[in-house]
Amino acid sequence: MLAPDFWSTMGVNIGLIAVYAVIGAVLMYIGYFAIDLTTPGDLRGLVREGRPNAVVVAGAGLVSMAFIVIVAIYISFGSFVGGILNTTIYGLVGIIAQVLAVRGLEAVARLDVDGCLHDDRFTADSAMIAAMHIALGLVVAVAII
Repeated sequence: MLAPDFWSTMGVNIGLIAVYAVIGAVLMYIGYFAIDLTTPGDLRGLVREGRPNAVVVAGAGLVSMAFIVIVAIYISFGSFVGGILNTTIYGLVGIIAQVLAVRGLEAVARLDVDGCLHDDRFTADSAMIAAMHIALGLVVAVAII
């Protein structure tokens, strides 16, 4: 036998899933465009061309943004409006911190990001940039907690 409020609770939870999915997707789009705008060259265009290093870097950037968005959603408990605000604000701040930190590390490591992204062959530089994205995404995500 179902609890009397089963269906109403189910409806509210499905609504929350939908709202957070939309917010999460929007934050991921913003994060991807932030990576594209701050990366030398046309990252999206290079991905469309199938440049392996661009695909690796963009993919790692998306994974790192996902860590940030997931944690922002996870900590957003309590009121519905408060949860949405927490997710949005922490998500945006996390994305900004992530992009700035990765660009800083690339400069310190003196990587030729533009040359790497345009190369037709996989290079070690793209693996390093991808690792920076993922590592800093995790750091920023945990900092949100």
